[in-house]
Amino acid sequence: MTSPTVVAVGGIFIDDIVYPDGRTSMEILGGGGVHAAAGMIVWDERPGLVATIGNDISPALLARLRRDFDMQGVLDVPYPQMRAWQLFEWNGKRTEIYRVDVIAPFMDDPQPEQMPASYRDAVGAHILRSGEEFITFKQRFSPQTVFLWEPEQAYMVAENRAEFVRTLPETDIVSPNLLEASLVYGLTDPHQLIDAMLNDGAKIVALRMGDRGSLVASREQCVEIPAVPVPTIIDQTGAGNTYSGAFLVGWLRTRDLRLAGYHAAVAASFALEVVGVLNPPDKQVRDERYQRLLSQAGG
Repeated sequence: MTSPTVVAVGGIFIDDIVYPDGRTSMEILGGGGVHAAAGMIVWDERPGLVATIGNDISPALLARLRRDFDMQGVLDVPYPQMRAWQLFEWNGKRTEIYRVDVIAPFMDDPQPEQMPASYRDAVGAHILRSGEEFITFKQRFSPQTVFLWEPEQAYMVAENRAEFVRTLPETDIVSPNLLEASLVYGLTDPHQLIDAMLNDGAKIVALRMGDRGSLVASREQCVEIPAVPVPTIIDQTGAGNTYSGAFLVGWLRTRDLRLAGYHAAVAASFALEVVGVLNPPDKQVRDERYQRLLSQAGG
């Protein structure tokens, strides 16, 4: 069995969605790790997943996971699959209600030592964990692996600022969203947040800002990446994870901040058009969206 070029460390979740008008979407594949890996498949990768999976996941969802991802790093656990109600209000508020009793294995596992040895030499790794967990996972990979750290949403609070700052020099790329970074630093201006993370040791920052696009920066340059317009936005859930996974692939291929950002923005646009994890998109549409960004920049 071949080893994947890129790996995504995160979670596999199932969502049962209730919309404000009473419509429902049941048994929707989700989880930050899967969304990030989906961003990689937009650009023709077959990423390895490092996650846990329950003993009652449906054959259809399992078949889909096996279709798109390398599953050597997925650990079977003897519990019902992580599943939650997602209740949406008209004002955009979302309430999450877990439908299972055992949650911890799906949030915290696999442990780094449970990752398959075949993943060690991955060229790139997207890690959706806390700062301490990121560093522990990093130690299991080759020194040549390029790491993108997407901090867990719940981790991004002011109380964790010291650990967040300690972790930044260990990353090759860090990609929080604007709200998360604001909660850690107590700042609201995107450029100030970029400067703060770079000054604290980050090498590359990809700051996600929703429909405002993203800011991508190193110490040498800062690039504004526009959001890619889509005919209809269906669901924003997972678009940020998808962006980050695709950014890593774009950076590995081009070593160019702007082009990596374009890879990310295009992938995120497909995530907006579906409920749950995206399917591999039409390559012609993908390439047209990418070329449109290049043309707008005069490239």
